[in-house]
Amino acid sequence: MKRPKRLSATFVNTVNVPGRYGDGRGGHGLSLLVKPASAGGFSKSWAQRIRLDGKAANVGLGAYPVVTLARARQRALANARTASEGRDPRDRASRAPTFEQAVETVIGIHADNWKDGGKSAAQWRASLRDYAVPKIGRKRVDRISTADVMEVLLPIWSTKRETARRVRQRIGAVMKWAVAQGYREDNPAGDAISAALPKNSARRQHQKALPHSGVAEALARVRASKAHRATALAFEFLVLTACRSGEVRGARWNEVDDAAATWTVPPERMKAKLEHRVPLADRAVAVLDQARELADRGGLVFPSPTGRVLSDSTLSKLLRELGIGAVPHGFRSSFRDWAAERTDVPREVCELALAHVNSDRVEAAYRRSDLFEKRRDLMAAWAAYVTASRA
Repeated sequence: MKRPKRLSATFVNTVNVPGRYGDGRGGHGLSLLVKPASAGGFSKSWAQRIRLDGKAANVGLGAYPVVTLARARQRALANARTASEGRDPRDRASRAPTFEQAVETVIGIHADNWKDGGKSAAQWRASLRDYAVPKIGRKRVDRISTADVMEVLLPIWSTKRETARRVRQRIGAVMKWAVAQGYREDNPAGDAISAALPKNSARRQHQKALPHSGVAEALARVRASKAHRATALAFEFLVLTACRSGEVRGARWNEVDDAAATWTVPPERMKAKLEHRVPLADRAVAVLDQARELADRGGLVFPSPTGRVLSDSTLSKLLRELGIGAVPHGFRSSFRDWAAERTDVPREVCELALAHVNSDRVEAAYRRSDLFEKRRDLMAAWAAYVTASRA
């Protein structure tokens, strides 16, 4: 890509080649830094080279697009004036908050969008309090290095992999905020740390699943068990809808449209944060009819004996006690295998039935239409398959 003599808003927005792009003469040392992002695409941030006491120094000016070209130029000019007066514009960094303070700021920024009664905020605080704050909580955000983040993650990287992943993600979010605020130029929990962290020597453990031909027997075994009724019904509903455990356990009656035989899971309870309409087969409707006998004032479809949401381990424990060689999430795999092997339904329909919005093609289909009626036929066929008596 041809380098312009001066940066333009269009160039900054469209440049897709890693490098450092200067703003030319009159730019006061301003540059746009373009780096590959781990999730694909590119990250862009602003930096400025100035001279202080005859020595070159770099000043971070924040991340694009939070900091626009016009705003970056304003900051660069202000820094140049400060440097010309013999003062160090980086003294702003001395006012940078500590990591612990920045965590609360970032939580405050996102809290209104989480809309889950404070659950996400509590999870953020708990994970960072337990693992990150003891090591880097009192450090200013501009002084936290990749080595500091490594010190947080290494003790749990192999033993608590999912926890470590979330801690890294949350540290990264705080550091991205610090970049956007101009407190630093880079994210020490970003790409640089990926190569430094040890690879997990064990293969990724897939969720234990049954072959689709074994699902009917598993359902029959659960129905015949002495399990708490709401637990047994929740498991059957999970299988019939191919939904995630948390979505089923948290289901509420105000999400169910009896006339339309539809269950609508709100965005805040979905992994992809998109509303998910679930067509209910006749057997799934029958399960809800039985669940109504258990209804209480709390509004949960499948309440625990204490009237709360069933715990995450309840369904897993039931399957383990009955000798069923699968975990709840594995029945989504059973459904996917059945759809691939026993039907000619397009892949996008199957992916949307699982609320997988993980590719451009599937996301485009979701935005255009959630293919609801095709999914209704698919779920009816699945229900017939897993509830039919088998020889």
